[in-house]
Amino acid sequence: MRLLLIEDDAMLGRAVLGGLKKEGYSVDWMSAGQSALQCLEEEEYDLVVLDLGLPDMDGTDVLKLMRMAGTTTPVIILTARDSIADRVGGLDLGADDYLAKPFDPDELMARIRALLRRRSGRADKIIHYRDITLFPDSMRVEYQGVDVVLSRREYVLLQELLTNTGRVLTRDQLEEAVYEMGQDVASNTIEVHVHHLRKKFYNDLIRTVRGVGYLVEKA
Repeated sequence: MRLLLIEDDAMLGRAVLGGLKKEGYSVDWMSAGQSALQCLEEEEYDLVVLDLGLPDMDGTDVLKLMRMAGTTTPVIILTARDSIADRVGGLDLGADDYLAKPFDPDELMARIRALLRRRSGRADKIIHYRDITLFPDSMRVEYQGVDVVLSRREYVLLQELLTNTGRVLTRDQLEEAVYEMGQDVASNTIEVHVHHLRKKFYNDLIRTVRGVGYLVEKA
């Protein structure tokens, strides 16, 4: 899962970024509204965490422009503005959730997980696929009832494939899900991760669609 964090407070931004990465998300962090809007034009995100007090424009304007452009990506507002009017205004503009500062990091992560589940159409936060079970809250994976040790990137790649069963994902889509913007990614990196996942589970789990990408068949 790839998230966009829009936050100009360096200390808070580093804290939220660290928490999101610990949860297994790939995160791009922008500290201004215009640069964030450019990212949204160029990249595809699963969720946006948006501060309202940005240096170059108000976060509500970022949200307005996102929705006017037809972007349906879930947005959680993270701001010091905690009046009822502010909350109602943010939600009416198209935000999916609203969390006032100061906040509990665990609550933020729980709200993000809930929005991502809602977007994927899953009510159950646990992902079941044949003999594989993913526990997103703890980034734990079981195969035939036995824990399987995965690297963070292997886990993110597996989760992306299992939440899109029946759909071919291109190498670029998978790289965007697993890596942050600006990271150097070797041309065969996704192939290496796929190879490792096949060895840890079974070879037919992930099918290569030649010239396109990878696919996990519907259960």
